Amino acid sequence: MTFSARPRKQFGQHWLQSETVLSKIVEAAALKNDDCILEIGPGTGVLTHRLLSQAQQVVAVEIDYDLCHKLVAKFAGAQNLLLLQGDFLTMNLTEKLSGSGFQDPNKVVANIPYYITGPILERLLGTIIQPQIASFDQIVLLVQQDIANRLCAQSGTKTFGGLTVKVQYLADCEIICSVPPKAFHPPPKVWSAVIRLSPRPFPLQAQDPQLLQQLVKLGFANKRKMLRNNLSSIIERSQLLALFEMLNIADNVRAEDLSVAEWVSLSNKMLEQGHLT
Repeated sequence: MTFSARPRKQFGQHWLQSETVLSKIVEAAALKNDDCILEIGPGTGVLTHRLLSQAQQVVAVEIDYDLCHKLVAKFAGAQNLLLLQGDFLTMNLTEKLSGSGFQDPNKVVANIPYYITGPILERLLGTIIQPQIASFDQIVLLVQQDIANRLCAQSGTKTFGGLTVKVQYLADCEIICSVPPKAFHPPPKVWSAVIRLSPRPFPLQAQDPQLLQQLVKLGFANKRKMLRNNLSSIIERSQLLALFEMLNIADNVRAEDLSVAEWVSLSNKMLEQGHLT
């Protein structure tokens, strides 16, 4: 059973219609028959349909009340689907799953609303200070192309920023494919991309995660300035340059030039040397 629905601008709805992109999303998730999938924003259910056929269970969270009614009718016979109406960002998923017979999702596969990409990523991954403990094996998302580029950026490039460090500290990131506007109805004004995040502890852990988060925030506050200037409020220049020398970092380095590992090393060395103002 299929149904049509008018996309609502307030929810950032764009219906993905490309069979090719849908196949690439599912392929990227490497689904197994014992997986429980979390889908955020199932929309008209085109991706949901594919997930249900390959995973053991699908937990779909849809904020649009009217869409939920149509989805209930569309998947009336699907015993492995739990459809929850509400806002994913505020929903207590553990509470909703309690007694439902559905297990905690181990993967996320979703075409998410672009305007809340940041909050969704934080809900799924946590933060540098407080990583998500009950993490997922894999997270496959359809996001805006420029966000995908920032999440997966390499140090030394213009797209490498504070968001890059925060997310790559919590997960491995890769772009699966780019998606043109014509793959959607209505077509968005920007290109999109399918990304895959694989949560894991970073090999070099920050001894003081709060300090690392503070450094990253200050470091990228003005990307046009050298890092020694951006960090002047918390460490004297001479002390910072001494740390740079210990870590083989150039004294004229900018925030985007440091890799995630170098950011962690700088944070740990500052803590070790006690060079905080």
